[in-house]
Amino acid sequence: MKRFALAGNPNCGKTTLFNSLTGSTAHVGNWPGVTVDKKEGVYKKCAEPISIVDLPGIYSLSPYTPEEVISRNYILDEKPDCIINIIDATNLERNLYLTTQIMEIDVPMVIALNMMDAVEKIGDRIDAKKLEEKIGLPVVGISALKENGLDELMERAYEVSGSPRQGATVLAGTQLMHLVGDCRIALEGQKVENTLFHAIKLVELDEIEVAMHPESAKMVEEFKKTFEDDIFGSDFEALVADSRYKYISQNYSTVIEKSKAAEKSKMSRSDKADRVLTHKVWGIPIFLVILFAIFHLTFSENFLFIGGALPEDWVSLAGTAAEGLFGEGGINSPGVFLQSLLGLGTDSLTDAIRGAMERGAVADWATGFVCDGILGGLFAVLSFLPQILLLFLFFSILEDSGYMARVAFILDRIFRKFGLSGRAFMPMIMGFGCSIPAMINTRTLADQNERTATVRVIPFFSCGAKLPILTAIAGGILSIAKISNADVITYGMYVLGVVVAICAILLMRNTTMKGDVPPFIMELPAYHAPQFKNLMLHLWDKLKHFIKKAFTIILVSTILIWFFSHFSWSWSYLPDEEMNNSILANIGQLIQPLFTPLGFGSQLGKWGWVFAVAAITGLIAKENVIATFGTLAACAVAGFVADDALEGVDAIEALIGATGVGVPALIAFIAFNMLTIPCFAAVATAKAELPSKKSFRWTIAFWIATSYIVGTMIYLIGEWWWTVFIILAIWAAAITLIVLDKKGKIDVKGFFDKLKIKRKKA
Repeated sequence: MKRFALAGNPNCGKTTLFNSLTGSTAHVGNWPGVTVDKKEGVYKKCAEPISIVDLPGIYSLSPYTPEEVISRNYILDEKPDCIINIIDATNLERNLYLTTQIMEIDVPMVIALNMMDAVEKIGDRIDAKKLEEKIGLPVVGISALKENGLDELMERAYEVSGSPRQGATVLAGTQLMHLVGDCRIALEGQKVENTLFHAIKLVELDEIEVAMHPESAKMVEEFKKTFEDDIFGSDFEALVADSRYKYISQNYSTVIEKSKAAEKSKMSRSDKADRVLTHKVWGIPIFLVILFAIFHLTFSENFLFIGGALPEDWVSLAGTAAEGLFGEGGINSPGVFLQSLLGLGTDSLTDAIRGAMERGAVADWATGFVCDGILGGLFAVLSFLPQILLLFLFFSILEDSGYMARVAFILDRIFRKFGLSGRAFMPMIMGFGCSIPAMINTRTLADQNERTATVRVIPFFSCGAKLPILTAIAGGILSIAKISNADVITYGMYVLGVVVAICAILLMRNTTMKGDVPPFIMELPAYHAPQFKNLMLHLWDKLKHFIKKAFTIILVSTILIWFFSHFSWSWSYLPDEEMNNSILANIGQLIQPLFTPLGFGSQLGKWGWVFAVAAITGLIAKENVIATFGTLAACAVAGFVADDALEGVDAIEALIGATGVGVPALIAFIAFNMLTIPCFAAVATAKAELPSKKSFRWTIAFWIATSYIVGTMIYLIGEWWWTVFIILAIWAAAITLIVLDKKGKIDVKGFFDKLKIKRKKA
């Protein structure tokens, strides 16, 4: 099977093209760094199936970042049958810089002028045929978003893939071309492939080339002594880059015909929008308002805050099967309505199965196992699926529209003060979807300390798996506080995660992980309406992942939880009312005191161990926290009939009644599960991305310590408000040490290094 590789700058539409060609569900985002590793799919409309490889978005083939190395090595070592170079037609000249580098490799190549619809919309015109004549490569105008011109692109790529191609350079006639020729001859003598590309990189003193060919590099160093350019001196890399841009400007700019209206207008629509959305004062408040609107649409039981203006029980449909579907006192938001609708279906299904089993005289333990154990746990998790998908849809819209790129830009101003560039925000915001791709995405960061710090705080950006915990416990808190704004609590916990992440980075980057903040260079893409197909692919991919986890990890966990909660150490079956004597209860009671400083430990009643067990099962998969509550809650509560399976918020309300847990402890429980060790899959990913086993061990300790400390602080302040002054004093002391360390008056890192040396000697 032939292999075609997609290569291009970030934001050029490369991954959108990949999805359109292959039907893949690879994540598409309208900001740099989405694609970190290559993704593969199959295009089936050519004479034979074609394997399509999606390479990371890069600006050049120089080894400045890990993704550039990935793309460079793949093209050189894997030898694809054709390179499809995707170019953002709205930024033609800048995108052609990478093209001039790929041209120097001996590989068949086709240029895809993407976003031609956007070019036409602003009234400009690009002569693709003229560009093809000038550049000497096939050029096809396409729109990956609207799937225009894709068949022609693949036909031409398939056509050229059958013939070998020799590399060509735009540097011919430059001052360095004689040196390039000498290096090329030396490399040919060493039987090196793609000699033109390697020779030019050697002239630039590219670090990879110098390491591979140290003897040839000496030739360049000798030439430097006899060379002196008026502008760049002997900086050959800068001279080569300048020569490329000059050639592009002089030879390819004529293929663009600007519209007269565009020339008169100094600002595009995107530029006008950015005057507001990226404003140095209002940019961040606007982002926070947008985030709150998303949470309000997803979680509020008092939509648009009009509950107080409505007659009591106006929409509750009291006494009907749909009671509470549209709201009680206030109107449910779209997210809560969909959750209630699904809950109505799962309740009906559970009741039907329970009734059928009872009519069939099935043993009580079997009925409990199926209805309370399996269905109770699964449906407790699945009941939050509509809200997870809705929240994910909103975040996908923000990414695909181009807004998230702006958020990274405005947050760079803040992040830089904490020792991170705005680029680090990109993998962090991906953490709202899933920590695993977010951690992988840290490869786009150039500094190792920055990568390590970012990997450690990504779990603080709560993923979809943690959403059921936030929503269910927020609903339980509302039942105590008698309010109807779960969106405020949920939004506040997400903000807490971000604040803790920033504080943690401040500590790390100013103590044990000091380092210069790398520059953040990013092109802001034009705003555009997200493609419906891509949004649905995102949701379908999320749905498949969630359902797969529900019927594998979570299903097994709920079965084990039910089993160990209904059997004693002598393996005799225990009915619901005797569950406190079960294996699970004994284990839970053993670890329960560990959580006393967080409010859900020894101070709770006899059923308090359920919170401790839920926190531990959540380490396998965060959905297990609510699955545990759903499996155990029906057995735990006086006032609830044991035959009724309890799901989601009902399960939390049941446990609140049984244990007497208070609001501070419930919020501390949310914080602990948000900030502690993520699921096993994320832990494995972190281990792969961190530089050493020692770093990984410290990361595990960091997650445990952070979650425990923050949870304890929340509980202490919530129960005894005056403890806030003690906590503030401790933080003030820590900040003072950091400031003194930055000014050079003390050396915190040196102090810890000395402690390590003394420990080793001892």
